[in-house]
Amino acid sequence: MSGKFVHGGGILRKSLTIISVLLMLAGSDAYAAGDTEITIVASGALSPLEQTGLPVAVIGAEEIERVQGGDITHVLQRLPGVSLSRNGGMGSFTGMRVRGANAEQLLVLVDGIRIADTAAPTGGFDLGALLPAGVRKVELLRGANSTIWGSDAMAGVLAIETGMEEGGNVSAEYGGPDTREIQGSVGASSGRLDLALDAAFLESEGISSAASGSEPDGLRQWQAGLRAGLRLKSGWSLRGTLRHIDARVELDGFPAPVFVLSDTAEYQEARHTLGSMAAEYGGERLRVRAIWSRAAIARENHDPAAGASPIFSSRGREDRAQLRGRWTVASGLQLHFGGERGWSRMETPFDGERRSSTSAAYGQLGLTRRTLTVNAGLRFEDHPGFGKVWTFGGDGALDLGGGWRLRASYGEGFKAPSLFQLHSDFGNPALRAERSRGFDAGVELGSRNDLRHFAVSVFRRDSTDLIDFVSCFGTSEGICALRPGGAYENVGEARAEGVEVEAGMRLTNRLRAQAAYSYVAAENRTTGAAGFGKDLARRPRHALSASADWEVPLEGLSVGADLRAVSASYDDAANDVRIGGHAVLTLRAALALGERVDLFGRVENVWNESYQTAAGYGTYGRGAYLGARVRL
Repeated sequence: MSGKFVHGGGILRKSLTIISVLLMLAGSDAYAAGDTEITIVASGALSPLEQTGLPVAVIGAEEIERVQGGDITHVLQRLPGVSLSRNGGMGSFTGMRVRGANAEQLLVLVDGIRIADTAAPTGGFDLGALLPAGVRKVELLRGANSTIWGSDAMAGVLAIETGMEEGGNVSAEYGGPDTREIQGSVGASSGRLDLALDAAFLESEGISSAASGSEPDGLRQWQAGLRAGLRLKSGWSLRGTLRHIDARVELDGFPAPVFVLSDTAEYQEARHTLGSMAAEYGGERLRVRAIWSRAAIARENHDPAAGASPIFSSRGREDRAQLRGRWTVASGLQLHFGGERGWSRMETPFDGERRSSTSAAYGQLGLTRRTLTVNAGLRFEDHPGFGKVWTFGGDGALDLGGGWRLRASYGEGFKAPSLFQLHSDFGNPALRAERSRGFDAGVELGSRNDLRHFAVSVFRRDSTDLIDFVSCFGTSEGICALRPGGAYENVGEARAEGVEVEAGMRLTNRLRAQAAYSYVAAENRTTGAAGFGKDLARRPRHALSASADWEVPLEGLSVGADLRAVSASYDDAANDVRIGGHAVLTLRAALALGERVDLFGRVENVWNESYQTAAGYGTYGRGAYLGARVRL
């Protein structure tokens, strides 16, 4: 069944059938909007979703809770334009590609803190390191917004927010390959003070990271977070966050003499520490935030066969001071503005300590007049390595009535070379920033959390000066004179274009369904390159996420289903290594025992589909999970 579903145009036909049904329902005269959706990724400040023409999707706390489990990718894959790949089981490196971009070209924020690993070769963030404990909201901006967010926002911005609500809950579950998880969160407010705590622990026997292996690679991970807010007089407030993540994940490697991915005793230990402090002023016409943040990531890779000492270690840290504000110049006219200074550093046993810094300022003017909203902004950023960068962005939205609106946007993005690409043994200090230009246009009804939602988007993004590793075998000219083992260079161009369709509605008082379909053609456009016209690696052209939730007439019982289906892709630039398409179905159920206790469970990969998201790496077969939640 699943094989037919993902074969050739089969996934497209079935995807469009699902979307067509929801579209006909969305065309009904009945329309009910929910509460006004608020976003921060569009302008850097809290603002209504209808006041931006950017493609933004928001997942709230209720939906996150329905999904169940300790794997945040189950939540993220519901969003349009998203493809995910993982090098093994939970905790292994997980990359998220938005609209065909590289995973490292997506800026990831947790409670407003940038969490890229400055010591990683490409400076990205591993989403496998994050559990969804305490997460109350996920926002995804699909498209460049370096005007507001600067480097790394070349493909978009993923903002993950934990909660500050009063009350709390504790949950525990067991299932799958001997997997145990417990998580909880609690929030309290007393007068002017707000406090929130969350924590999670997950331990799993795991699966073999190598698809050909038989030895399970386990995971042990815990995390804890604290958020505090103090409301002062005259519109002032203070806020602070602190989060620590500690993980030990077992890996498979490429042992001699054949150097093929297979079972090994290797493992990695990683520690992430995130913190921020902010002072905010909220007046009638002016809102200002002064923020300091730090993200520090330390990793150690071990191979017991090589002794007790790490075979590799790295330390990365980024400190950032920001001023962000919004000034209501006149009725319907707002200015978003800001400036920031960032300091980053990395250290490995082979490269010593390397440092860098960057300074930036931006402004964005927004005008809202009756049914029309227009925003336009400009950013200037100065980096001692790659020099000065100007980026422009603009968007607009037109209210058509009845909940429908047209929107369009143009955005420029850039990604600074990582410290590793600039200064390691393979580094090139002459690297330029990667750049992109893209547009998006669409029509939509409401937002994805309304009773009825429908959206169609078309997009295109052209990227230049892409950085890649170049072998110096057989040549000693240029950078190879100093880097005989190879070096990073600006060698690539790429184009990604496609269409996204979203639909969701409450079919009855008890039944809700939603779906997101994406067609993304991401190609190498580097003139003269052997891979010109080839698909970029690990970018399936077709992807569908669909879900349904039904409140059964039996009091307190609800059931749900999640389907994720993608077409085939390639694992390499030459398109020689094919990754087959797949369809994975999850069935869920939850039973409320009064107001405070819930029982829940699910069966993942119901069809026991054998598939891969990265060539040679294993994925989970069928697994059942049971759990309970107590609300405080």
